[in-house]
Amino acid sequence: MEKVKNKVNKLVNRGLDRHMRLAVTGLSRAGKTAFITSLINQLLHSGTNPRLPLFTPAREGQLLGARRVPQGQLHIPSFDYDQGIHALRSSPPSWPVPTRDVSEIRLELRYRPESGPLRLLKDTATLYLDIVDYPGEWLLDLPLLSMSFVEWSAKQRSVLNGRRRELAEQWLTEISELDMLAEADERQIKHLSGLYTEYLHKCKDEAGLHWVQPGRFVLPGEYAGAPVLEFFPIVSDKLSESALSSAPPNSLFSLMKKRYDYYCEHVVKDFYKEHFSQVDRQIVLVDTLQPLNAGPDSFNDMRQALEQLMQSFRYGKSGLLRRLFSPRIDRILFAATKADHVTPDQHPNLVSLLQQLIHEAWQTAAFEGIDMECVSLSSIQATEPGNVDHKGETLPALRGTLESGEAMLMYPGEVPARLPGESFWQSQGFEFRQFRPMPGPSDEPLPHIRIDKALQYLLGDKLK
Repeated sequence: MEKVKNKVNKLVNRGLDRHMRLAVTGLSRAGKTAFITSLINQLLHSGTNPRLPLFTPAREGQLLGARRVPQGQLHIPSFDYDQGIHALRSSPPSWPVPTRDVSEIRLELRYRPESGPLRLLKDTATLYLDIVDYPGEWLLDLPLLSMSFVEWSAKQRSVLNGRRRELAEQWLTEISELDMLAEADERQIKHLSGLYTEYLHKCKDEAGLHWVQPGRFVLPGEYAGAPVLEFFPIVSDKLSESALSSAPPNSLFSLMKKRYDYYCEHVVKDFYKEHFSQVDRQIVLVDTLQPLNAGPDSFNDMRQALEQLMQSFRYGKSGLLRRLFSPRIDRILFAATKADHVTPDQHPNLVSLLQQLIHEAWQTAAFEGIDMECVSLSSIQATEPGNVDHKGETLPALRGTLESGEAMLMYPGEVPARLPGESFWQSQGFEFRQFRPMPGPSDEPLPHIRIDKALQYLLGDKLK
């Protein structure tokens, strides 16, 4: 009788174990590592010291607690939560190391079912939460799956102007007389693809641009040094389609096309098939402040990157991801990060600006029945609100410590509520500064702004 009882209990417990896979995505420098570190930290403290008033399961005592458990995907590197916490708790505190490869972590969340069949079977249930993190640069490779090598080359050629052309000068000089129909030379290809990679690094690091393709060229991960990352776009538009289609198999063009096709099929497509086919929820992090601070070129580049990305993230019948596999994503949260780097009165403008940036994608998601929301948040709070006197007027301000160690009380300026026009760039006084994290006790959860609102949207219904 006891054996039968134990077997029944095991079956019941197995039925109460639920799984959810959350993909944390976003463009470069949006704060993915900080967000995941904070999200884990808040959940680990949920059983003893919850500071999540907007997260209903924690506020009402349904969430009993959380703990880290071994992840299911053993071939994927583990997200280094301990390293992130160590950096944040150091003296002086510093930001966690940014994402450079795919990683994963699993949390076990124990909760009391609110109602329904789970509540009738047992007092407690378990949700296993898998959080997947990967570099924002890899996101930008998804549109390649709908472009041929010639089409992708034309796209790259169209953006080679202004600052980008300056940064690509050495590469452009060396390929200006290149004969794409001549026999391929491996040493030449390696050299020229290296120059193209340097150009992409300069776009990202020196100019603050987001649109860099292929993304694996700047963050190769396990493909570092592999020939699949040694190709570059055709810059010349003088070659006709018929000439290219009849190019010899051993020609430079044919080899470039072959490597591009291989990259799309075995690097980009395989990655998304593995990591997105089982995703339930998705959060897309966007840093709008740094591009606003950098100027119109950086902001418009970020906007273009988002638009191209959102065209790929269409989950309806005509969407690219739907054609590759059938993702089960039913909710997407867009988050404007680093809300603590502007005064609280500017937070609504942050959300409004983000809504403008993703307007088309939002319409598409609504049509396909996918729930979508926007929020402004600070994963790990680095400033406190204050006031400053200016010409006899009291203005809202931020108080914090810059990454240089200098204490600062400042008003960073107004965030435009809509896409900025020419007048904004001519008179804009927005000043975005990089603050270090605020120090805090190791036994308390990290300070944040609206992480609980994000948790409510992403997890709230799963813990009922």
